[in-house]
Amino acid sequence: MAYDYELLKVLKTGRLAEVTIFNPPVNLITQQLFGEWMALAEELEADPDLTVILFKSADPDFFMAHFDVDLILSFPVEGPAERSADPNPFHVMCQRFRKMDKVTIAQVEGRVGGGGNEIISNMDMRFGVIGKTIINQMEVPLGILPGGTGTQNLANIIGHGRAMEVILGAEDINAETAERWGYLNRIYAAEEIDGKLRALAQRIASFPAEAVRLAKQSINNAAGPLEKGLAEESFLFQQLIRRPDARSKMQKFLDAGGQTRDGELQLSTLVDQLKDT
Repeated sequence: MAYDYELLKVLKTGRLAEVTIFNPPVNLITQQLFGEWMALAEELEADPDLTVILFKSADPDFFMAHFDVDLILSFPVEGPAERSADPNPFHVMCQRFRKMDKVTIAQVEGRVGGGGNEIISNMDMRFGVIGKTIINQMEVPLGILPGGTGTQNLANIIGHGRAMEVILGAEDINAETAERWGYLNRIYAAEEIDGKLRALAQRIASFPAEAVRLAKQSINNAAGPLEKGLAEESFLFQQLIRRPDARSKMQKFLDAGGQTRDGELQLSTLVDQLKDT
């Protein structure tokens, strides 16, 4: 994979990729940045070597701003609005992050708003900085609405009433509130977040790739009917236990002290011994 972009810097280390956004002064989603996001999503989705992608910003004060309003003003408006059976390009890009067989993690150290927030709402995990991370959906005061998955994702993640507050109120939501509402997984001190998330990303990347991929797929299935999700979970489980690497890992777990009192008391440490080198 080439990963040749001007505004998105990609660093691959084994099965982990770190993507850094750099479009000063506020990482506005310009035509160029949007084009690079679309191309990057497609390239990441197709990369067979990756299992984890960590997204961050070169500017600790701005993770990513909204979509370029000048660009929105140039959208065609002739004739009445029409429904389309096909998703728009922004939706296609966002769905790639949601559905790709890689774990996506957003390291949101500063502000994220509008379309930028819609992009990270499609990622698997989001983390912020205590007293610094700010989330905002600013579309309704402009006379529009979040049109890049925001009205759907926020309601699913934080609930109907809170999505109404975020979108209709258009106020800044601080890190502490976003964590309490479950939008941010955790919040860290500014000097800690980089190390914490790199360690988490590397930890996940060290686990069996197929197990990580199918576990994400199964968790995503929870968005549908329960019976269908349970049936698919059972099928994916049956796939994994037939893999030689899974059987080897399970035996190694037992040999290392799994299912003993001492082993179970330090389960996280014991599991670390199973990582791929």
